[in-house]
Amino acid sequence: MSLSRREFLNRIAASGILATGQLPFASFAQAEASSLQAAYVSTLRKVDGQYAAAVIDRSGNLIFQEHLDDRGHATAIAPNKKFAVVFARRPGRFALVLDLFNNQRHLAFSPPLDHHFYGHGFFSPDGKLLYATENDYENERGIIGIYDTTNSFARIGQYESYGIGPHEAILLSDGITIAISNGGIITHPDYPRQKLNLASMEPQISYVDRRDGKLIAQSKLPYEYNQLSLRHMSAAKDHIWIGGQYEGDPSNSVSLVATHRIGEEIKPVSGGKTYLGMKQYIGSVSVNIDGSLVATTAPKGNKVAIWNSETRELVKTLSHVDAGGVAPNDRGFTISDGQGNLWQDNKTIYHDPEIAWDNHISSAI
Repeated sequence: MSLSRREFLNRIAASGILATGQLPFASFAQAEASSLQAAYVSTLRKVDGQYAAAVIDRSGNLIFQEHLDDRGHATAIAPNKKFAVVFARRPGRFALVLDLFNNQRHLAFSPPLDHHFYGHGFFSPDGKLLYATENDYENERGIIGIYDTTNSFARIGQYESYGIGPHEAILLSDGITIAISNGGIITHPDYPRQKLNLASMEPQISYVDRRDGKLIAQSKLPYEYNQLSLRHMSAAKDHIWIGGQYEGDPSNSVSLVATHRIGEEIKPVSGGKTYLGMKQYIGSVSVNIDGSLVATTAPKGNKVAIWNSETRELVKTLSHVDAGGVAPNDRGFTISDGQGNLWQDNKTIYHDPEIAWDNHISSAI
């Protein structure tokens, strides 16, 4: 059932949870796949200005699309690959649940009225909980919202992000530690895309215990990097890779990518001339399946950099216009761009000139 924007907002105001699908929510443990296998989920913009979420198979075939009321951002994939949750772009307030086995919309939900989503989230290892990065904007604090997937994604609690502007949060391999990239930028939906504290930013990485929300560790960038807003992350074996967006003087030469291990300092990755032309902006970060390589996209600079995850050395760069999304595939990476292409390295597996892929692509492989 498709709702108008007014109906959507009215339901949010009335209940805080919007259930738009009539399907019963099946147990994650009992889910069985159909013959159509989703491999990637992303959001897109059509030439008529409409937004949608799209599901693609391994060969680049479109399985189905679902309308979005506004611009989407990133997608969380359930551990058994049955459900995908598409989050609104900041300061959006919707999250759309897609049923990847039945190829249809399942339901949608929203955060509390005084919160908005930052566009990212992840599932617990058993798939029963969803965690989402949120902005408690009146109190200028970052929040990790907790949603019960077995009860129509009802919100059941929250944790502190221990910083401002938690953009992406990921669950590390122990199933306990949440890594959070707090970008350090104060925003408010009354000023939708304005950044309100650029002179006093404090970007940092927080590690939080998923079981009780307690802070495990925290690491801040050195002062000379205080205007590098940490945004996107991916875990490679025993450490994380982080992509930033520099909010200082555009003429400054700074490393836009960093790595971190708990107990150590955040270490900027030296890339020589790699960062030239990237326009101070990393769009996505992804580790390949075996954790040996890391891809960072620079959509404003039309580049994708591939790094060795252990040595932190540059392996190669790819040139793709407006390449923003990146996700692992069986051999390497799948890349999406604003020209309607999906790439596997330099081979096009999907092309539609009538669309522009948005910031991220998530793997359901």
